[in-house]
Amino acid sequence: MALICVGLGFLDLAPRSALPTGLHARARVIAADNSQVRTNLIVKTEAQFLTVRLLDGPHKGQELTIENMLTGKMEFDEFYETGDTLLVEYDTADGRPRHGTARGHYRLGMQLCLVALIALLLVVVAGVTGLKALLSFVFTALVLWKLYFPLLLRGWPPLATGLAVVAVLTAAITFAVGGLNRRGLATFAGSMLGVLLTCGLAVWFARAFQLHGALRPFAETLLYSGYFDLRLTDIFIASIFIASSGAVMDLAMDIAASMDEIKRKHPGIGFLEHTRSGLRVGRAVIGTMTTTLLLAYSCSHITMFMLFMAKGMPAANILNAPFVAAEVLNILVGSFGLVTVAPFTTLVAGLLYRLTEKQSEPVPKSVFRTFAKLQPETPTMRSKCE
Repeated sequence: MALICVGLGFLDLAPRSALPTGLHARARVIAADNSQVRTNLIVKTEAQFLTVRLLDGPHKGQELTIENMLTGKMEFDEFYETGDTLLVEYDTADGRPRHGTARGHYRLGMQLCLVALIALLLVVVAGVTGLKALLSFVFTALVLWKLYFPLLLRGWPPLATGLAVVAVLTAAITFAVGGLNRRGLATFAGSMLGVLLTCGLAVWFARAFQLHGALRPFAETLLYSGYFDLRLTDIFIASIFIASSGAVMDLAMDIAASMDEIKRKHPGIGFLEHTRSGLRVGRAVIGTMTTTLLLAYSCSHITMFMLFMAKGMPAANILNAPFVAAEVLNILVGSFGLVTVAPFTTLVAGLLYRLTEKQSEPVPKSVFRTFAKLQPETPTMRSKCE
């Protein structure tokens, strides 16, 4: 998997943009002119003029003047002060940096530090399994960033491509962590059955709710950027089952690992009792996993719900709003996959262990005795019959 991650790192399927991109470098603000900035409560508008000194890159040490236009949208605007470190994009003219643009406070260093800390924690706590989990995390990020998103921009069908991507990710992660054995196969099969059910329900309910993909942030901007043929509704549906696939995979692995452990401790357990034991484990885990999606999706829009509450909007108006209905669809349809993956994985695991058990059953001694009567007696045959 490590070699695949390296190969994906060099892969570039993204369409070529018509917009030119300049050089990037860290820069420190050495002067800030706020004379034209207008402040209304906490909202700032108009232009802020910055003088920055480049900290790295081919023009390290040189100074550059940047106009930071504040639009009044706090989710996009950033206000800078002297001493701040920024990520700057700029062009060159006559060998000197020109036409600089501030791309936000420099956060890449701390992001790398955070990645290193979580990687260290995984390896220290889980050892080899933690290293596999780290590789799975990197592999998932690269597949989405280097394969899935560029292929959507190139016009590939979102649903079919999304299902293929989930299948690849599920196979790679489950077999890397669980092993290429009955446990890994049961996890993969149970996960994919849950994802397929989630996909089908998402398609049906998205049409029943009369929702479209333009509800997602930046979807309309993407159309205006020249990608008029994108099927935004299908992309929205694909995002539902892709987002829930991680939790589905987690639950499937828990149940498959439990059934594997039960079979190891009680090799003679029957199919029905083995399946019932897996279902009991599934019931215990489902109770907490279903709230995972609720907490994840609802708290990502906490300020929106607070605004509705502050305005005194009735619950019927809130739940009927298109963007709220989209999140309800996310939560409930994703929960369908979580709930059903438990019986799916249990049934598949029970069948796998039952079938392989039959294939590996020893030959009865009566067969050897019958065969011995037809052959001259030898010391080897005598020991087998005994």
